[in-house]
Amino acid sequence: MRAALQMASRGLGRTWPNPAVGCVLVKDGQVVGRGFTQPGGRPHAEVDALARAGQAAQGATAYVTLEPCSHWGRTPPCCDALIRAGVSRVVVAMRDPDKRVDGRGFQRLRDAGIVVEEGLLEAEARAFQEGFLRRVTRGLPLVTLKLAGTLDGRIATARGESRWITGPAARREVHAARARHDVMLVGSGTVLADDPELTIRDLGLPSIPRVVFDARLRTPLGARLVRTARETPTWIVTRTGHRPDALTPFLEAGVEIIQSPARPGRGLEPRAALGALAQRGVTRVFCEGGASLAGALLGAGLVQRVMWFQAPGIMGGDGLPAVSGFGVEALAAMPRYRRASTRVLGPDVLSEFEEMP
Repeated sequence: MRAALQMASRGLGRTWPNPAVGCVLVKDGQVVGRGFTQPGGRPHAEVDALARAGQAAQGATAYVTLEPCSHWGRTPPCCDALIRAGVSRVVVAMRDPDKRVDGRGFQRLRDAGIVVEEGLLEAEARAFQEGFLRRVTRGLPLVTLKLAGTLDGRIATARGESRWITGPAARREVHAARARHDVMLVGSGTVLADDPELTIRDLGLPSIPRVVFDARLRTPLGARLVRTARETPTWIVTRTGHRPDALTPFLEAGVEIIQSPARPGRGLEPRAALGALAQRGVTRVFCEGGASLAGALLGAGLVQRVMWFQAPGIMGGDGLPAVSGFGVEALAAMPRYRRASTRVLGPDVLSEFEEMP
């Protein structure tokens, strides 16, 4: 099952709206097939592994990280593929909470005479599937907030200079983290200040969709995100009620416009905006700022993971803070996180945090 989870990780960030799943087929103590959900969400992991195993799948045990699907979508049910292949036993890490599955996959396999076992490494599988689980059960994606700043928590000088606070090793890690998520997210202030490209260029991988939360539609038509929208998907989430002629230039440039409710004088309602992404199948969001967006998400309790890249410098009070204020008046009101890991990346330190249970 650990090998199946490792296989699943190969698809992370590239399979949505489907979950990233891994499958390992074992027969007579030998691995006869491995598979994972392919980019775009198909073929599914079980079908991929069965194709690699061929006739050797007959009588094998399938280790799968998520309950095999039992419904027709863009592909036939994986349960049927396992039954046709003649596997004798299926060991699954966790049940699929999708109402179209949710135990039906297990029942179909058992009805076909296949031995089914549930719950092997379930905690690890649930942590891996957190984005998918949040989308299915809460209608929201997993949000990872990336912050890069100085020892005193500053992300830019008073004049807005921020390139580069951290070094090359930290920037490569950022690109690797982007690749593990479905979309990247910034606020319109970051677009105006930095004109980012938001690619995965350091790894030579296809870039994932770029998303801008921009209630007032301040994103310039000349911004790199807009100019390259036909090459790399670019979505702007903005408030409802804009005149059609204000949206037309973005649509003509290839930008997808997503309209979502806004709070008077305070920008988009963050929960509704993230919910709009989840409705499009997004399970994992990598938020790269800026301070206002970070504050809005943290204040609404919508950040599950934090990646804090800390450079060995001190800027002082003149610098811009990593997170804008969001109304914390008592220590008990602070969002708190559990430190998951700490790594040294050249001169910088990356600390990763997870939401407290």
